[in-house]
Amino acid sequence: MNLIGLWAISFIFKPSVNTLWIPLLVTCIAVGIGNLFTDMQIYVGLSGALHGLFGYYALRESLQGRKGSWLLVMGLCLKIVWEFFFGAPTATSGLIEARVAIESHLFGALSGLLLASLICLFNKKQNAQHF
Repeated sequence: MNLIGLWAISFIFKPSVNTLWIPLLVTCIAVGIGNLFTDMQIYVGLSGALHGLFGYYALRESLQGRKGSWLLVMGLCLKIVWEFFFGAPTATSGLIEARVAIESHLFGALSGLLLASLICLFNKKQNAQHF
């Protein structure tokens, strides 16, 4: 399931290998550190990092002027809120035969959105210094 998610992100946003490594590394580290503060004993999967990658690329596109990508950012935020209030779909839990780690989705999404925001601010600051 995670490989399908990674394929979908690659298909939608078309990142190059060079632009994929930093957000993937940051979101993996953020999910790993975030999970230390939960009662989760074992986390296996890539779903948290995938939420981070999706958030990163959607917000990056939005901040670069692609207005339709704001819908993707809002959809991600709504999904995270939905999972916290109503839980993950039972069909997903049945498919993976485990509890869906909604905390990891939150940590991943927040780290991806934060990284995109910080990079955008850094780029604006760099561009302002050149003028």
